[in-house]
Amino acid sequence: MTYVTAIGLGAAFCTTIAFLPQAIKTWRTRSAKDISLGMFLIFSTGVALWLIYGLLQHDIPLITANGITLVLALIILGFKIRHG
Repeated sequence: MTYVTAIGLGAAFCTTIAFLPQAIKTWRTRSAKDISLGMFLIFSTGVALWLIYGLLQHDIPLITANGITLVLALIILGFKIRHG
């Protein structure tokens, strides 16, 4: 593994794990009233596009980070749509 890949994986870990507390809180409380629907729709679209880009580039840090982040963002988005 090159140092560039290690830096990418470190960045991927930090930016991805940042969504975990919000996803857990939203799951536990079943409330997403304070979350902006527009922001999460745009954000989820952007993450999906980054994932596609990473897949096309065969870039493991991009694929890993955006795959996991997309799952977490979609969980939050689902609660926002379902529970307001």
